[in-house]
Amino acid sequence: MTNNSSLYAGKPSGRLINDQVIFVQVLVAVLLCINLMLILTFFMKEIFYTNMRYILFANALFSDCINLIMTNLLLLFVYFSVPLQTWSCLFFFILSSMYNYVTPLTLTAMSLERYVAICLPLRHAELCTAARALQGILIIHSLSIIPFIVVLLIFFSSVTVSFFKQYALCTAEVFILHRWQGHVRSAVSQFYFLIMCILIAFSYVQIMKVAKAASGENKELTRKGLRTVILHAVQLFLCLIQLLAPFIEAAVLQIDLNLYVKVRYFNYICLNLVPRCLSPLIYGLRDEVFLVALKHYVFCCPFIDTVKR
Repeated sequence: MTNNSSLYAGKPSGRLINDQVIFVQVLVAVLLCINLMLILTFFMKEIFYTNMRYILFANALFSDCINLIMTNLLLLFVYFSVPLQTWSCLFFFILSSMYNYVTPLTLTAMSLERYVAICLPLRHAELCTAARALQGILIIHSLSIIPFIVVLLIFFSSVTVSFFKQYALCTAEVFILHRWQGHVRSAVSQFYFLIMCILIAFSYVQIMKVAKAASGENKELTRKGLRTVILHAVQLFLCLIQLLAPFIEAAVLQIDLNLYVKVRYFNYICLNLVPRCLSPLIYGLRDEVFLVALKHYVFCCPFIDTVKR
């Protein structure tokens, strides 16, 4: 059985706010504002919410917002050593766990959409409709909750009702009572990310083949699609590295709680915030159509109607 005794506490620590905490809060606030502006822009023009590409983009933005809010709250609870009842922690764990998978699964779907658009252009209108995008989002959320259900079923089989009345620092380790439970969670995550890596690699290779054979405007289009898939791969790679974070944090937790807090902040910035900085860049600021609409609706710039309906 794992030793999570340092997670259980009775009172907040009274730790003072430092520059690290302020920096993270400012960064989270900036990312949330950018994502909300992009979501607002998405709903302002019909071409966006009827296009699979942009619907998936909006889903990724929404997922990032939920993930940022939940993980930031959990980070603050741990930093200030604020204990929560286990049943309350379960609510945060459900949302943070599910939306931890929604974003990379959405990235994979967006890469496949680029593959269809570039490699199967004649079937793109048939395969990539708004209705199919909504079906895809439902599938993404269904797949995202499966790892959580696996962990939760194992957890419920190991505890009694009285466990949910205990107070503890709200981390994923609270729900890992035995080492083998952690191994199961890791195995499920690795399986998911292996499949996603294979699908993104497949999209990249197929688009590269088309790029070599293309010419003129088609060549520029395929190159842009290739760069988009590469950026998705970078995001997915950062999410993949995040799999190592729980093991590092669990090992540090056995040594010192203060060191655990510092390591968790570092992991949060590098492995959680950085990948979510790329989403607005890839489909928000790099997309000319979306950028024009963003300037018009959010920044009130003169609008040049280059967006084709």
